[in-house]
Amino acid sequence: MKKIIFLSSVLLSAILIILIFVFSSEKEIISDTNYKDAFRKNYKIFTPPIPASADFAGENAPLNVFYIREKFDEELLRNTYFHSSTIGLIKRSNRWFPLIEQILSDNNIPDDFKYLSLVESGFENVVSPKGAKGFWQFMEKTAREYGLEVNDAIDERYNVEKSTLAACKYLLDSYEEFKSWTLVAAAYNAGKRRIKESMERQNVNNYYDLYLNEETTQYIFRILAIKTVIESPTQYGFYLREADLYPPIPTNEVEVNKTIEDLYKFVSEHNINYRTLKMFNPWLRTDKLPDKSGRTYFIKIPKAGYLNYEKLEKQVKNFDQIFNDTLRVEDLN
Repeated sequence: MKKIIFLSSVLLSAILIILIFVFSSEKEIISDTNYKDAFRKNYKIFTPPIPASADFAGENAPLNVFYIREKFDEELLRNTYFHSSTIGLIKRSNRWFPLIEQILSDNNIPDDFKYLSLVESGFENVVSPKGAKGFWQFMEKTAREYGLEVNDAIDERYNVEKSTLAACKYLLDSYEEFKSWTLVAAAYNAGKRRIKESMERQNVNNYYDLYLNEETTQYIFRILAIKTVIESPTQYGFYLREADLYPPIPTNEVEVNKTIEDLYKFVSEHNINYRTLKMFNPWLRTDKLPDKSGRTYFIKIPKAGYLNYEKLEKQVKNFDQIFNDTLRVEDLN
């Protein structure tokens, strides 16, 4: 009897284990199937649309040529799906475009060159592996050739107004040689001599026919892609409100025509801290401003209250307007 009871218990346990295994397996299979089905239905990635035309400074890119179209497509993909980078570029462009646009216009440089500066630096004071610095990524020798002061204490490659003016002079000189703004932009990346020699060896007269190194080959397409996205951001999935963009910060200028031995003392006299001084005047490279030659400098000081973001937000005219679109936030609901 005991043996029968024992065998019955073993058999019942085995049946329970089999049932548990069957039902858990079925549950897992059902769950996995539902998950995969939900993934297919809800996770979709699309290739970004290629516009019917694209131009740099009024010079059209021949998008009907397969390798031109595909290079442009590559850069549109990068800008569309590298979200954090592109959002940062859009935000910072709102702060710096107005200043740069005015200087370009005053010097008869096409407005599209603001995108060249954006591609060069992302509107951050970066330093390239070769030592190019500032928004326009000037090398030291070229910077001095175009009137910028560069030494241990002062580096005007970090002065946005002065470096943009120097860039305008460089671009105008290049245009005198190439008579094409697209070639001018390519030469900004590769150097005028390399572009000129490549054109002569290959017997071509425009950028899109040139065989160049990979960086310069992609360079114009990087500019065209970020221009395309910034001009029509919602077409590429970027729904930033006007209020999300980084606003320009109003400043006053302090004229200086003599040496400042102690910039720490200078900031205390102007009711700001040293960090703020360096942020608005990155061209000041030490804690002094030497001026043995008696040159005139202008140090930027933010206007009273404008370090406060609430005050900056009051400058936004259409808080809920979607950047470069007619949509408002409520239209998205």
